[in-house]
Amino acid sequence: MAKRTKSKPQERGSVLFDVLYEDESRASNRRVPMEILGGLDGDEPARHLIEEQDRAIAEKSGRPSRAIRSLSRSPIRAPSAVSGD
Repeated sequence: MAKRTKSKPQERGSVLFDVLYEDESRASNRRVPMEILGGLDGDEPARHLIEEQDRAIAEKSGRPSRAIRSLSRSPIRAPSAVSGD
């Protein structure tokens, strides 16, 4: 019987983005899967995914979709310490 080797853990998860819309409104911590980012396009696939999500939300709510002015990665926060008093 062949010995099974342990595979390396895959880097999975998501990246959070802050979105600034043309009407000056802001949406923080929009989640985008890490798999679609990187490569030559950089963060451009995140813009397309968020625009697609916004269109679906606007369709369901009956409101017009908002245009995105800028998109930036949310700052990574350090985990807060939990005190065990």
